[in-house]
Amino acid sequence: MEYTGEQARKLGLVGWVKNTSQGTVIGQVQGAVEKVNLMMNWLKSVGSPMSRIDRANFSNEREISKLDFDTFSTRY
Repeated sequence: MEYTGEQARKLGLVGWVKNTSQGTVIGQVQGAVEKVNLMMNWLKSVGSPMSRIDRANFSNEREISKLDFDTFSTRY
């Protein structure tokens, strides 16, 4: 997941990601729309080197007036 954090930080995004016990990844990404879209495409098609991407589902997409996070982190 650190690859995900690295990619998010390169794009200037904030939020978090976490591996689940079901073998999936959940998280929240915030930032400029075009950067979030780039991140979503990266998550759908590239991901971390050791990851296998079967599908990517994104939900609760909306505009926000201010960011809820200061950085991008990996949660455990």
